[in-house]
Amino acid sequence: MRRALVIACVTLWGAAVLSGAAPVRTPAPHQAARIARVYCEKHEAEIISEFTTFLAIPNLASDRENIAKNADAIVAMFARRGANARQLRVDGAPPLIVADLRARGAKQTIAFYAHYDGQPVDPSQWTTPPWQPAIKPAGALGPESRIYARSASDDKAPIIAMLAALDALRAAGMKPSANLRFVFEGEEEAGSPHLAAYLEKFPDDTAADAWVLCDGPVHQSRRMQLYFGARGITDLEITTYGPSRPLHSGHYGNWAPNPIVALTHLIDSMRDADGRILIPGFYDDIVPLSGAERQALAEIPDVDADLKRELALGRTEGGARGLNELILQPALNVRGIASGQVGERASNTIQSEAHASIDFRLVPAQTPESVRDRVERFVTDQGWLIVRDVPDAATRLAHPRIVRLNWGAGYPPARTALDLPIAKQMAAIMTDALGGAPVRMPSLGGSIPMYLFQRGGRTPVIGLPIVNHDNNQHAANENIRIQNLRDGIEVFAALFASLK
Repeated sequence: MRRALVIACVTLWGAAVLSGAAPVRTPAPHQAARIARVYCEKHEAEIISEFTTFLAIPNLASDRENIAKNADAIVAMFARRGANARQLRVDGAPPLIVADLRARGAKQTIAFYAHYDGQPVDPSQWTTPPWQPAIKPAGALGPESRIYARSASDDKAPIIAMLAALDALRAAGMKPSANLRFVFEGEEEAGSPHLAAYLEKFPDDTAADAWVLCDGPVHQSRRMQLYFGARGITDLEITTYGPSRPLHSGHYGNWAPNPIVALTHLIDSMRDADGRILIPGFYDDIVPLSGAERQALAEIPDVDADLKRELALGRTEGGARGLNELILQPALNVRGIASGQVGERASNTIQSEAHASIDFRLVPAQTPESVRDRVERFVTDQGWLIVRDVPDAATRLAHPRIVRLNWGAGYPPARTALDLPIAKQMAAIMTDALGGAPVRMPSLGGSIPMYLFQRGGRTPVIGLPIVNHDNNQHAANENIRIQNLRDGIEVFAALFASLK
């Protein structure tokens, strides 16, 4: 009965606004959320249809033809909502989409960012084709139903949620209270190599008083969250060398150096089994958490025990510290090692080379440059000769320990203060809309180029993810939980109506 009464009241109010019987006014955040909820209940089939049509367009950043189709689709969807939508271009890059909705008398422009490209796929690992969206379980949509497709969560879901929120407000005669700017990138999954060029070339089209980055998952407790920073990243490809050709391990074992053993010992010297990085001075540049950040950290739900069960982990790294604290620290991740074969394909061989791929996650005020310098001094101090290309025979003869290091570009970390006015306003709006405070995360564990949007620290940047934490992001069978999509629509409606 209570739910029916709420629906009736919101419907009558919206109808009165549209008919002119009630003045157009800014609803409270919880009212805007209810407007969106009622709208979605009536129009969910249309929302899902638009979403699945969008998901069916392949979106690898390197697939120029389909990336262009994604860009055209986004422009068309926002133009239908009355936005000034256009494609910006720099040479060699997918288009950057910008769509503006201006509000009369607005004092601020708030930019909402997402990306429309996705990770590569191996269709053989998927239970359904990655670009043929599938709803499971089939039939009526429930809160726990999920849509499976590449980019269902990362990062097309926020785009559709924003569109549905705009539809809900417009249907109720509501207009945004701030100028809204929507910015969508087409190569975030490729490392955003042209984002800086876009921001430099089109300063007016990308200007904002604050940015809201809609990427990443909600907290593992399923509570909505705001994050105020992101770790930076720099990656490294490592190659060690043994004999010039593979050798029989019976004839040459214990005599010819094994490059796999050399590689694993080198990596082992960089970090311990609990994740502590052993490179001298690695932690020297870290900025301590502020009082507000420490308070927010203490208020974050402890989900470690639940996650251990979910992930079948008998132990975790970091000693007594929990996940929420550890993601605010730097990390060294070994993301792959390759040399020789295993199992039935293994041979009794000393290989000639061994390769590893690692990534460093950085926190303020570390930089890719400072990390590279410390890593290379550490490697050199251990007696390794660092090379950038394949060493020739003379070099290999002259030096007992040779390692090839090739660094990726990377980018630095960023963090916005939790006690800025825009940060407090967003938290208050979400608290009213959700009926409870969002989790406030000083930094997300992943990496996103927030520092570019900060423009030298002058512009606040806050992250607002909406997708479920167990979405298989970057992996096979990526998905979005239906209730997360619904919650996202409601929160966007509240923010669009209330941010000033």
